[in-house]
Amino acid sequence: MRFAPAKVELEKRADGAMLLRSPQKLGSYARCVTEWLVHWSDQAPDRIFLAERKGDGWKKLTYRETYGAVRRIAQALLDRGLGLERPVAILSDNSVDHALLALGAMHVGIPVAPVSPAYSLMSKDFGKLKYIFDLVRPGLVYAADPQKFAPALAAVGAKSTPVTELLETNPGSTQEREFSKVKPESVAKILFTSGSTGIPKGVINTHRMLCANQQMLAQAWPFVEDRSPVIVDWLPWNHTFGGNHNFNLVLRNGGTIYVDGGKPVPGLVETTARNLKEVAPTMYFNVPRGYDLLL
Repeated sequence: MRFAPAKVELEKRADGAMLLRSPQKLGSYARCVTEWLVHWSDQAPDRIFLAERKGDGWKKLTYRETYGAVRRIAQALLDRGLGLERPVAILSDNSVDHALLALGAMHVGIPVAPVSPAYSLMSKDFGKLKYIFDLVRPGLVYAADPQKFAPALAAVGAKSTPVTELLETNPGSTQEREFSKVKPESVAKILFTSGSTGIPKGVINTHRMLCANQQMLAQAWPFVEDRSPVIVDWLPWNHTFGGNHNFNLVLRNGGTIYVDGGKPVPGLVETTARNLKEVAPTMYFNVPRGYDLLL
């Protein structure tokens, strides 16, 4: 494996502070997140990008299939009048549909707000969910299982739009034009803090932040460009670890992500173990409790 040179610049200040910097300058990076998708749809159209378990097998989408779906969804969102002031809210766990909807929104400059499912499924008063909806004012809401999320949806006066409905739209010149308008400073996502010490706080993620972060990672870990990563991952996309670091690491470098329906808790870690028996990742991410349970 190749790594960045182990070099650091040290600046000592009069007040005793020491500043450490890498001498390596940040290279150029993509204009927006879905430029990576366009690139790999052209360069490796038949490579698997997204996969999730369906019964005893895996439902898989290639880069070309993913890009086609993203263009259709992007057009459907524009047709529904979504934009900077009317973003997309996603209430569900990780899934192929979740990924397609998020990419479809970001492709044409529509922010996406992935919200922790716990705010919909474990809360009694839906206080945090109501606060987020009052703040974000989404123009479209998605929940994978509308029945399971029915009380939460009712609490915020929303209904879930199925991704299959959005996929029925034929992409037109509008989405092409809006894609070309997306700038590095355009808002890609609004991620919310855990709310463990108060109400969740919305954190704006721009395309520049996400793209520059992946360029930084590739310069620190050059091996991710030597071999496209394959990961089996459960880490939630409403957190920056799973949704930005892991997901974008795969997309930026033309890799494959197997969506793991398991979690590091008894009764679900067995799903992760089964998935890892079937798919050998080139790199693996988890939390300490996850490694403990796997062992």
